[in-house]
Amino acid sequence: MAGVERTIEGPISVDTTIPDSALTREQIVARNLKVVEAHFHNETPETVEKAIALYGDTISWEAPTRGIVMNDKKEILEAYRAIFRTVAYRRVVPLRRFATEQFVFDDQIGYITVVGNEMPNIPYPVGSELAVRLTHLFEMKDGKIVREIAYEMWREEGAPNAVDFIPRAAKEIVFAPPVASA
Repeated sequence: MAGVERTIEGPISVDTTIPDSALTREQIVARNLKVVEAHFHNETPETVEKAIALYGDTISWEAPTRGIVMNDKKEILEAYRAIFRTVAYRRVVPLRRFATEQFVFDDQIGYITVVGNEMPNIPYPVGSELAVRLTHLFEMKDGKIVREIAYEMWREEGAPNAVDFIPRAAKEIVFAPPVASA
């Protein structure tokens, strides 16, 4: 790995009020990448509503390996909250992200610990330490996410199938351990 990077502090602002038709191809692609960056940045218990706000009026949220398809923003918000109560991210290694005018592809490895049991069809028990390969395909329209498909490849950390090609330029993002409540 090339280095260790900490999470980005502060808000990421994206103008999602301008329709794609008023932008150049390059501007649409740049905005799509920024929207996905802001979405991931706000996937935290404190700011998840900002991540959901980047969805379009219609949304399809899918996790095919767990058999999940949702189309209601409130239901998706509750699913994110359940994720936060089920897994604790220790670190993430972003591998690649690229976009077109209609799609953003993101590929990463999340090193997590299972701390709860509120995610439907998660294949590992509480206490498991996993190296989850996460690829996302976002469908975009007018600066909003209209479909998010999260392909989750669940693997025990150190298992024979937890092998990934990690580009030299990949920078690990390390998360502070959770603070124990009194």
